[in-house]
Amino acid sequence: MEFTTEPFQGEGELPRHLAAAAAPLTEVGLAPDLSPLSTSVEGDAATVGSALSRGLLGALDAGATRITLRVEVVADDA
Repeated sequence: MEFTTEPFQGEGELPRHLAAAAAPLTEVGLAPDLSPLSTSVEGDAATVGSALSRGLLGALDAGATRITLRVEVVADDA
């Protein structure tokens, strides 16, 4: 899963809305790859979906004006 929160901010500290979006992901033990332009994370659908829901609401509460989301299902070949 990958998402982008706006408004974009330059280098330095993560924007408040991005930190709010990422917090629930780390709280459930996921390791999101954070950057000002996009954040990505991998995990099972239930864990990612639940944390993502809380994170996106948190981002909006923290000032996000737009959120773009992309979800990709990767087949488990095990």
